[in-house]
Amino acid sequence: MEEKLIIELLKKGGEELSMPLPDASISLFLRYLKELKAWNKKINLTSIEDDREIILRHFIDSLIPYRYLEGSKRLLDIGAGAGFPGIPLKALDPSIRVTLIDSIEKKVHFLRHVIRTLGLKEIEAVHGRVEDKAIMERYALSFDCVISRAFSELKDYLRLSLPYVAPGGIIIAVKGPAYEKDLEAAKWFKGVDKPEVFEVNLPFTDRTTVILRFRKTI
Repeated sequence: MEEKLIIELLKKGGEELSMPLPDASISLFLRYLKELKAWNKKINLTSIEDDREIILRHFIDSLIPYRYLEGSKRLLDIGAGAGFPGIPLKALDPSIRVTLIDSIEKKVHFLRHVIRTLGLKEIEAVHGRVEDKAIMERYALSFDCVISRAFSELKDYLRLSLPYVAPGGIIIAVKGPAYEKDLEAAKWFKGVDKPEVFEVNLPFTDRTTVILRFRKTI
């Protein structure tokens, strides 16, 4: 895909979400795309290889939670994988302090490479699991928001996220349209308020992204 078409798609995608992307953010996304495609030939980062699909389903889709962060400035992305949604959110808003955590060491190497290559500040990639005692002790109650696109079981995600959220902070789960059964299973989860549900159309597709936002009560 030609660079000018990539830039146009990024700009229009941001505009569709009422989040105009400044030139600095566009530049970061272009470099991110290049590194993602290069590394994806060596390690399994994403099954999506088409430029347009990467931009829409990874980059633009990762921006959808931004308006629901409630001004959070300390963000933990659990199961960050290739960096979604943490790195796109950082590219959109450099003031957010981001911690990316993933259990697969090769992916963490990629994340650290991207952070260096893009020159991002106040963002780190951590190798490990959120249930690890050392990680829990280091980061307990440290974040305004915990977010993930990686978890299939909502109850497990809430249980693992809660120790990291500061009092009054939020937990965001990014889901597809078939979320209701999962939400019902987590209906009486202790420690969070009843979730707010936001359904957003992914620009230029027939896909719906669902944001589940929980507020910590303990």
